[in-house]
Order: sequence, then structure tokens, then C-alpha cells
Amino acid sequence: MADTEKITINMNAVELGKIDLLVEEGHYSNRTDFIRSAIRSQLEKHAVEVQQTVVRASYVVGAFSYNRADLERYKAKNEKVKINVVGMCNLASDIPPALAVEVVDTLKVYGIFQASADVKDALTKAGKIQ
Repeated sequence: MADTEKITINMNAVELGKIDLLVEEGHYSNRTDFIRSAIRSQLEKHAVEVQQTVVRASYVVGAFSYNRADLERYKAKNEKVKINVVGMCNLASDIPPALAVEVVDTLKVYGIFQASADVKDALTKAGKIQ
């Protein structure tokens, strides 16, 4: 299970040139190093806002995984699960779409959501993914 996801950004030539200049001058090892550093800086700048939202909206932060046995336990107790994650959420490949729809009340992930295409499709069609 990967804990990173590739993203693509578009930049104008001047911004890109400035990054390349900083790399050439030795401030960063490469463009990716600069971009990661800029992202970390902005996340640190907004840490309070993120934390307040996480607490207010009852999000969990980190990497979380559910497998079929986990969802079967919720089903046996006749409980629904609200999944609110900042980070990564993985619904294992052994989970059938019908079980996911039956047990998941709502699912909202800021970050990476991994599940089989069938489970993602079933949860989307059932209106479970926010």
C-alpha cells in the first residue's frame, strides 16, 4: 500500500525558472525538493486551521485500513461506520461492494482513498462518498 500519490501541477515559465535557479544555486536538490518544502511550509502556516477542522468535524488523521472482517464486525452489531480521514483510507480488496454499502454510513477522505473499483462505484452510487 503506497502512502504517497503523484500529482501534476502547471506552472508558468517564470515561476519554473525561479525554482530552477534556486536548485542550481544549491538551495534545493531538485524541483521536487523545492515543491515539497513549499507545501510543508504552507501546511505549517495553516496548522491551527487544519487542527480546528479535524477536531470540529471528528476526523482521524493518519493511515487507516478496513478489511472484510472489520466490516463484518460492524454488520454483526448492526452498526454503521462513519469514515472521516485526513490522510489515507484503504478498504481492502476482500470487501464485497454490497457489504461496503450496507455498513458504511458516510465516507469522506482528504488525501488518498484506496478501494477496488467496484467498491468505489457502489459507494458512489449509494451516495455514501462525500
